[in-house]
Amino acid sequence: MKLRIFLDEDIHAALAVALRKRGHDAVHAVEEKRLGLSDESQLNFATEENRCLTTFNIGDFVRLHNRWIDESREHAGIIVSKQLPVGESLRRLLVLLQRESGDSMRGQVRFL
Repeated sequence: MKLRIFLDEDIHAALAVALRKRGHDAVHAVEEKRLGLSDESQLNFATEENRCLTTFNIGDFVRLHNRWIDESREHAGIIVSKQLPVGESLRRLLVLLQRESGDSMRGQVRFL
């Protein structure tokens, strides 16, 4: 199954458009009218939509992932990265999308 992406509000909105232009299923928090919601709410949404959450908010989402593991909860995956320019973020995401699938990312955290 192809990996579907949900980009949170910390990441460039243009990244969702760039990914879609390259044939990937990607949405951004702005497009989904999900600005200002809690990290937990964003991860719940991504999980319900079977989307891998992608964020520059490394610390909070790694902690949230660990808490979900402790609670025996499974998400559709989390991709974290330090803040990068749009072009570099896109390049790294495209590499990750070539090697990962929806199944391989389930319950996992990957660093760009």
